[in-house]
Amino acid sequence: MQAKAYEEIIDFIAGGTTPESVIAFRPSAALQQRVDELLRRSREGTISPEEQSELDECVHLEHILVMAKARARLKAQIA
Repeated sequence: MQAKAYEEIIDFIAGGTTPESVIAFRPSAALQQRVDELLRRSREGTISPEEQSELDECVHLEHILVMAKARARLKAQIA
């Protein structure tokens, strides 16, 4: 699923973006469900090392998106 998360973001960027579209971007329902499942398994202590790596990547991508949205908000205010 790691590739899936990256692919969603790559497809979004490749489609062209505006500050408003970056601010509005949300991951797919399927990706959100996967992250929720990984978080549940992590809390329960039943997550595999591969799944933990996948969760870590998703958290990293989320951090990048938060930073991109913050910059997009600044650009939208300036324009």
